[in-house]
Amino acid sequence: MKAIRVHETGGPEVMRLEELPTPNPGQGQALVKVEAIGVNFVDIYNRSGLYKNPLPFTPGSEGAGTVEGVGPGVTEVKVGDRVGWAQVGGSYATHVVAPAQKLILIPEGVNSRDAAAVLLQGLTAHYLATSTYPLKTGDSCLVHAAAGGVGRLLCQIAKQRGARVIGTAGSPEKAAIARDGGADEVILYREQDFVAEVRRLTGGAGVQVVYDMVGKDTFDGSLSSLARRGCLVLVGQASGPVPPLDPRVLNTKGSLYLTRPSLGDYTVTREELLARANDVLTWLSEGKLRLRVDRTYPLAEAAEAHRALEGRQTAGKVQLMP
Repeated sequence: MKAIRVHETGGPEVMRLEELPTPNPGQGQALVKVEAIGVNFVDIYNRSGLYKNPLPFTPGSEGAGTVEGVGPGVTEVKVGDRVGWAQVGGSYATHVVAPAQKLILIPEGVNSRDAAAVLLQGLTAHYLATSTYPLKTGDSCLVHAAAGGVGRLLCQIAKQRGARVIGTAGSPEKAAIARDGGADEVILYREQDFVAEVRRLTGGAGVQVVYDMVGKDTFDGSLSSLARRGCLVLVGQASGPVPPLDPRVLNTKGSLYLTRPSLGDYTVTREELLARANDVLTWLSEGKLRLRVDRTYPLAEAAEAHRALEGRQTAGKVQLMP
């Protein structure tokens, strides 16, 4: 098998394609031949060393493929099943050994490429809109990076739940993508003060929730965009980590809530994982969720994929093909 390996953390250039022995699945595991791989910001955090991993390691946590072998005790999948996953390490490879309980059967009508494009970001958008802050009819939300992979899916789910969606984007082209994804209003944050625009669009009240994928550059403005007792959901840190915060700021700005959620805490059991995945894949097959794959690279060009994503050049999903 072939896999991208990281022997030292750093820039995209530290990722190298290497030949490795194809592993055998152990107890409770399945061997999957990978057909498509999702590229996500968490992969950049791992590669750069922001998130710590034992070296060397293979990046990636999302993909889809076909089961080639199962270990003892596996009942969740069988050889020949088409499966996807969102939380399996080592996914930048031609083969992955995965805990069978983390594998999701792909239904008819959804191909492997689409499954690998939607699972991690779709599951993330699902828990953000249904659990972290359960949106309801009459709510207003602000979605930063609304043309991005998570942002565009989140806009669509928010609209399904009856919320008014205000998005931010960095260019007119990305604004059009955000509107196509369901945003009612889009603020060009490089040209407009997004806090002032949010206040104007909400009659001065602010939004009930901000979903912030950007981090350092937008954090203070996100807090100032919230209505009284509003919730700031810090989803990512594309612009860098947020500096330490004095909790009194939450009090002075209206008794606000702040959370930094993680997918793993919203898919604790297999039942919860499958319930969320079933919603996402069903919506996809029914056309209620629409994907946008921005660009695709061969596995050997993983560094180029990271440069594009890290440089915020993309609008939609980035994928690798083994």
